[in-house]
Amino acid sequence: MVATASCIVMLLVLLAGALVTNTDSGRGCGDDWPLCNGKFVPAYTLESLIEYSHRAISGLAGILTLLTFIMTMKSYRQYGEAVLYASGALALTIVQALMGAAAVLWPQSDAVMAIHFGISLLAFASTMLLVIWISRYRRTGRTSSWGSAVPRKYYGIMLFTVIYSYCVVYLGAYIRHTESSGGCVGWPLCNGEFVPKLEGATLPVFLHRIAAIILFCVLLYVFIAVRRSGARGELLRATSAWSLVLVIAQIFSGAWLTHELTNENMFVFTSLVHNLIISGLFTIMLDMLIRSRMHRDSRR
Repeated sequence: MVATASCIVMLLVLLAGALVTNTDSGRGCGDDWPLCNGKFVPAYTLESLIEYSHRAISGLAGILTLLTFIMTMKSYRQYGEAVLYASGALALTIVQALMGAAAVLWPQSDAVMAIHFGISLLAFASTMLLVIWISRYRRTGRTSSWGSAVPRKYYGIMLFTVIYSYCVVYLGAYIRHTESSGGCVGWPLCNGEFVPKLEGATLPVFLHRIAAIILFCVLLYVFIAVRRSGARGELLRATSAWSLVLVIAQIFSGAWLTHELTNENMFVFTSLVHNLIISGLFTIMLDMLIRSRMHRDSRR
């Protein structure tokens, strides 16, 4: 229960952080931390409410990840994978909080601030992977349920895919922090062209689109290869299918986001949907990477 609560709150932290960025509420509490404009309970403004809520949720996440770590060490100390997830979530939550405080006290560049979302994504993925691990262990009595060895090539493919997707996520976060979303108007064309002039805000947005297409192609290859290989593990088949479904959903949510550029309220909502989907997709890809490494077939 504590691990599940930690996972849910960590997701809220990730979404709240995205909301702070999309509503330009990062300075809603001025230059004060942990207080907000010098007060424990600040005067109400929309920006201060959003920023202070983000801080409150982050504080709750810190408490829950600490409790999760303690409970994991108590119940699953002998399982290195569970300990890795719990300790990783706690460490990343601390780093995330320190980065948030540093951003308030010493304003950072957009390139540095974009890393903040990446840290939040890893923290959420760690808590989610722990929940998944506990669920599998309780259901099967085993630490893994892939059921068969995985061809060795899948580990290399998934390692590339996870690293590459993290770079794509960073680029998306950078676009939000630099307010470059309007660099490409229209979808699938960019400013009415297949290849627009690659300058200003258009360059990162167009590169992000191309990167998303490449990610789709890689996950489509994994999906097809898994079925052609005759791999018997049902979990491998299921995760490859879910990763393909989610990357398609992510691409179309990006198109929806572009469509809502001029509608401020809907733009914020679609941006949160975009972040929610990538959170699930990235976690699934991490799980595939870990399983493919643990179950590599040395003969293939």
